[in-house]
Amino acid sequence: QVHLVESGGGLVQPGGSLRLSCAASGSIFSINTMAWYRQAVGKERELVARGRSGGRTTYADSVKGRFTITRDGAKSTTWYLQMNSLKVEDTAVYFCNAGLEVVRGVENEYWGQGTQITVSS
Repeated sequence: QVHLVESGGGLVQPGGSLRLSCAASGSIFSINTMAWYRQAVGKERELVARGRSGGRTTYADSVKGRFTITRDGAKSTTWYLQMNSLKVEDTAVYFCNAGLEVVRGVENEYWGQGTQITVSS
């Protein structure tokens, strides 16, 4: 059984920073991709950032230059989303999403439980 556990959410003032963590546990052969999505009240879930095992990253235009997705070591099962210069419009529930292999060559998708980020003065 694979689990993704997020941490690091909370309340922050505009212009502040937070770092989210997503720790994958279980019998994992490899993590191919890790992404962060967010969903604000009344809006659809949207992709914020994605990192790939080879190092390539992609970001939504709205967070480019402010958010950074990283992995805690080349083989680590923990990924981070560093969020700087936070804006009120970044307020949402943030979910991590992993594309990983439990069995070599078979990739499945897993979701974390979500963590609330509120940006407010």
